[in-house]
Amino acid sequence: MESEITQSTNKFSSGNSIEAQINYYLSNWKWFVLGVIVFVSGAYVYLRYSIPQYSASTTLMIKDEKKGGVATEQSAFSDLAVLSGVKSNLDNEIEVIKSLTMIKETVRVLGLNVSYFNEGRVKSEELYKKSPVQFNVLNIKEGFEQRTLIYKVISSGANQFELFDRSDVKLGTFQYGQTLQLKEGTAVLFETDKANTFKENPFKVMVQMRPISSVAGKFKGKLNVKKVGDRTTIVELSLIDPVKEKAEDFLNGLIRVYNQDVVADKNLVFENTSKFINDRLKIIEDELEGVEKSAEAFKIRNHVTDITSESSLYLSSASDFERKEIETETKLKVVDVMEEYLKKISKDDLIPANILTTDASASGLIEQYNKLVLERNRMLKNAGPQNAVILTLNKKIDALRLDIDEVLAKLRVQLEVMRKDVAYQKAVFNGKISKIPTLEREARALGRQQQIKEALYLYLLQKREETAISLAVTSPNAKVVDPAIALGSPVSPQRGSIYMMSLAAGLLVPFGVLYLLSMLDNKVKGRADIESKLSIPILGDVPHSDSNDEIISSSSRSASAEAIRIVRTNLEFLFNQVPEGQAKTIFVTSTIPKEGKTFIAVNLAGTIALSGKKVLVVGMDIRNPKLENYLDLNPVGVTNYLSTNDLELSDLIQKQPGFEAFYAFPSGVIPPNPAELLMNKKVNLLFEKLKKEFDYIVVDTAPVSLVTDTLLIAHHAHSFVYVTRANYLDKRMLHVPDLLYREKKLPNMAILINDTDIKKGYGYGYGGYGYGGYGYGYGVEAQNKKWYSAILDKFKKEA
Repeated sequence: MESEITQSTNKFSSGNSIEAQINYYLSNWKWFVLGVIVFVSGAYVYLRYSIPQYSASTTLMIKDEKKGGVATEQSAFSDLAVLSGVKSNLDNEIEVIKSLTMIKETVRVLGLNVSYFNEGRVKSEELYKKSPVQFNVLNIKEGFEQRTLIYKVISSGANQFELFDRSDVKLGTFQYGQTLQLKEGTAVLFETDKANTFKENPFKVMVQMRPISSVAGKFKGKLNVKKVGDRTTIVELSLIDPVKEKAEDFLNGLIRVYNQDVVADKNLVFENTSKFINDRLKIIEDELEGVEKSAEAFKIRNHVTDITSESSLYLSSASDFERKEIETETKLKVVDVMEEYLKKISKDDLIPANILTTDASASGLIEQYNKLVLERNRMLKNAGPQNAVILTLNKKIDALRLDIDEVLAKLRVQLEVMRKDVAYQKAVFNGKISKIPTLEREARALGRQQQIKEALYLYLLQKREETAISLAVTSPNAKVVDPAIALGSPVSPQRGSIYMMSLAAGLLVPFGVLYLLSMLDNKVKGRADIESKLSIPILGDVPHSDSNDEIISSSSRSASAEAIRIVRTNLEFLFNQVPEGQAKTIFVTSTIPKEGKTFIAVNLAGTIALSGKKVLVVGMDIRNPKLENYLDLNPVGVTNYLSTNDLELSDLIQKQPGFEAFYAFPSGVIPPNPAELLMNKKVNLLFEKLKKEFDYIVVDTAPVSLVTDTLLIAHHAHSFVYVTRANYLDKRMLHVPDLLYREKKLPNMAILINDTDIKKGYGYGYGGYGYGGYGYGYGVEAQNKKWYSAILDKFKKEA
């Protein structure tokens, strides 16, 4: 039995027809209209006072040796080794462009950390390039560098202004161009050419000065840098800002700063090389001058101008070895110079890249060393010395330096061996020319020194010119394809999308609330809920009555009165098998208390009495009697009669005023043993007597789900009117009447839906009878049908 009740409860706890759901939402159309109005109005206010955001973008081509790029002036000098020192990589350059260092420099150059605003009642307008004043900070005191400074400037006559701080405390009246001594530092305020054409005169401007790092951080967050394609070196920079002109200026300024930084890095190699060459030229020039003076003194002292060899053949053969010795000496000198230079320079200095051109391995190592030093110095701008990448580069640089030292040492050994060999060969020929005078030997020594110095001097002069050419042709790393330009319409807020979302929200929020309420509200609403879940006949619907204790009279024309008259008519179809001469007995019950069964019983009895029948209403709900709330009755009644033998039945039945044959038999006092009292044999005798004296008997009984009182006396009824109150009874309780109907515990049972709401479309107006096809009801719903109900009916007919 318990499992059957549980299954039945689940059966009746869910489900509404699609038509009922549609009708439910359409009946609350006013909430949808209100929701749309509220949300669309909110969208209008939001759009009215929100600050539009504009998108600006620019494209540029970055030279990338891996993918190729724009041809530059340097391509004409590609044969010069000094120009191959610095290379760029697209991914690295993108990160450099986005770096905080570049953005800080751009903000500083453009002065974007100082903003001017025209304050409004709701929102403020930024006066970028439109401000009537210009605020220049001369000095910031310690402790205020990372603070946001706000001042308010109000013009006060010719060439004067009043200055206020952020708390509107007046700091004084000043002249334009006057040095302002502020607690944060010193500043100067100038009047711009926009002052005379400013829309407000006298004007009021708010000056906001923020830390450059803070402004740069915001721009970094808004800046987007991306590659246009995988096979190109085209890069697109975009920025979203409330001021179109500011976004354009920032992007253009960032590209300028980037190009300047790249050119400076490239020039750094060339400048260091040029400095080294100039220093060496000065030293070699002094040495060459000394050798030339020694040769001059030698010739003057010995009174000679040219020394000829007696053995031209030997001298001619020896000249080749002398040339080789000179070349070897030159190379050794260069190696000495490089080794001496390596001992003096620090880890951050660059090594001349074009000195040892005769040795490919040494030149290659020096080129790699300079490239790593440049890369580390550039990364130090954005990272600390303890950064993992920096430490890795340091290790690579140290390793390369050791390799360079080792290569130079090996080169020296090779040159020494070569020099010894050349010296040996030269000694052989010198032995053959031993007769050459000592003067000739000394002259040759001087000439050899002079040739070595001259060769080194000319070599350095050539490299200096190459370096100068490199400095002259250094070009930027990026070429602007399209300059920065902002879209004419804002990217946010998007008016169309905002209005569409507000319209959707205006519909969805009421829908969600109504849906939630409908999900939480599990009450019986009307006839549709009963018909969809029960097969019990329905007598009709009784609409909500404004008066809880209303008694129907012959002049009553309310909706509830008409509905009960229809119920009275429909009841006649239930009494086909009642014996002639016996009162038609109607029991009125419900599932739980406060469903209006007493109201129905009293008014149903009164309605029948108005038709000329002799009617008795009996209060058999002896646990919770309510009959006295509707009728003026003596409290002595049923329980008194059943519990004693000295009372006459006729003395307890009370005639009601205003009716010809309407009587009432009250419940009496509440007994301590209601069930036992109703099981008394006097109950049977009571109904036998009453059925003989009256035409109709209407019995108000107890709710069937709480006590068994009604079931104990149910066999005395010809028909049961089972009252179900709309918007009160839980649908899960419908299993009670269903079970009673299937088990036939209540004879001739029919449901009456009480307290329906016609305005919301529940029920059928004044009622309509659905028992076995009998009756037609009053049918006033056709006269008061809502517009949406007509549309639904038409749709169903067409379908």
